[in-house]
Amino acid sequence: MSPSPDAEAVATAVRDFYERHPYPRPVEELRPDAESEAERLEEYHLLWPSRAFREERSILVAGCGTAQAARHALRWPRARVVGIDVSEASIAHARALKEKHGLANLELRRLPVEEAGRLGETFDQIVCTGVLHHLPDPDAGLRALREALAPQGRMLLMVYAPYGRAGIYLLQEYGRLIGIEATTAGIRDLASALRLLPAGHPLWPLLRNSPDFRYDAGLADALLHPRDRPYSVPQFLAFAARNRLLFSRWRRQAPYLPHCGAPRGTPHYARLAQLGPETQYAAMELYRGTMLRHSAVLCRDDDHSGGRKIDFAGDDWLDAVPLRVVDSVCIEEKLPPGKAGVLLNRSHTDTDIYLPIDAGQKRFVEAIDGRRTARSLAVHLRPQSSIRDFVEQLWRHDQILLRMKEADPVSRAQPG
Repeated sequence: MSPSPDAEAVATAVRDFYERHPYPRPVEELRPDAESEAERLEEYHLLWPSRAFREERSILVAGCGTAQAARHALRWPRARVVGIDVSEASIAHARALKEKHGLANLELRRLPVEEAGRLGETFDQIVCTGVLHHLPDPDAGLRALREALAPQGRMLLMVYAPYGRAGIYLLQEYGRLIGIEATTAGIRDLASALRLLPAGHPLWPLLRNSPDFRYDAGLADALLHPRDRPYSVPQFLAFAARNRLLFSRWRRQAPYLPHCGAPRGTPHYARLAQLGPETQYAAMELYRGTMLRHSAVLCRDDDHSGGRKIDFAGDDWLDAVPLRVVDSVCIEEKLPPGKAGVLLNRSHTDTDIYLPIDAGQKRFVEAIDGRRTARSLAVHLRPQSSIRDFVEQLWRHDQILLRMKEADPVSRAQPG
């Protein structure tokens, strides 16, 4: 079916916007040593907890912008990476990075996400972050990506969330009401107006913390974009389901779980703990109120390979190998009574999400080496400690990933 005239107009406006304002801010250099082996293991087993690590795979970066596909090609030199984007200006920046870094494993094409089928192949991994909410028909885009996903492939999808971006949507509507355009003068005047924004405005936390508001293209992308449609948790899950994709996990799951942080101390915790997972996720989005985006791992609805979710109801997790996430740190100062440390994940923006641990639990965490199973590490816990509860706490708090028994050990010389 051909797109409607209105859809074509939106698609043209979005394409023209990115030709004028390539996003994110173009860089001239990538850092080849930025990612460690631990980071690569974390990225892989976030997607495939039950599969042996391997570098050789195909990756589609859909809506690759100025550098995202090049970063994946540099990080995964044995993978074949394809980047597509609607903007020729963005593709040109990515092409310059390809040539500068000799990324022979990277292919770039100017192609709308909705037309991913024109590539004529399926991919083991699809990365689509910050794209579908800008399309005239996001469902058409997600359907195209689902068809481009290999039968046992994984998709990392990110779309905007509504409540944490409330200040952005107020300013977007303000701009539409008075006719601000994404021109040099329009962006300059908007930046000046933002400096005078009342101190209590919901946009202020982002003005202080987001780098996007510190350069013209980022400011335009946030506040003057021609198309921006956020998704609440229920809307996101329904979006995936109606396009025949199954939810596997949130990229960072602790903010979505009542077991982590402040919600556990509320009078409502017992009620929250009895809810189904999807209702818990929705409740936490409302309780926290600050989520800017939703980023999740998805797979096809006909994927019968198993291992989509970690399950602590049985005992398979005992023979899993814990992998400490790179952003995990242990604080050893100003500790609660009887505690030997406090675990934090530096990627969390919610300051209430932390996990106090005793001396035995600290020894358990310090002994995680990417080889020993949870069962073998249990020797470090006190007899009265529950290994099931502690491993599940670490996993829920985004302190570890679990490489399940089906996955083979990793060797530097033989990646998979």
